[in-house]
Amino acid sequence: MTVSPESYVALSAVLFFIGVVGVIARRNPLIMLMSIELLFNAANLALVAYARAWVNNTGHIFVFLVITVAAAEAAIGLAIVAMTFRRSAHVDVDEVSALRG
Repeated sequence: MTVSPESYVALSAVLFFIGVVGVIARRNPLIMLMSIELLFNAANLALVAYARAWVNNTGHIFVFLVITVAAAEAAIGLAIVAMTFRRSAHVDVDEVSALRG
């Protein structure tokens, strides 16, 4: 039984939409970071699906680059959020003035 590339792209679109809703609707920085990671993973799924459908390895190279950027974003973003949570118990991304030194 094979799964068509259209199914992978549809799943990727659903994951991307969930990530966009998470970034727009939530104000918690940790939830926003997880939603951004979901956006990256949805893009990775679409890239791999197209690479498999077109029998081209370029999509896999882009996925490797996206995973690298996602890891760097997660490390830096979590460090910023951890330092901000250390200062105050409640962090809201609308209050950006808390990040000033």
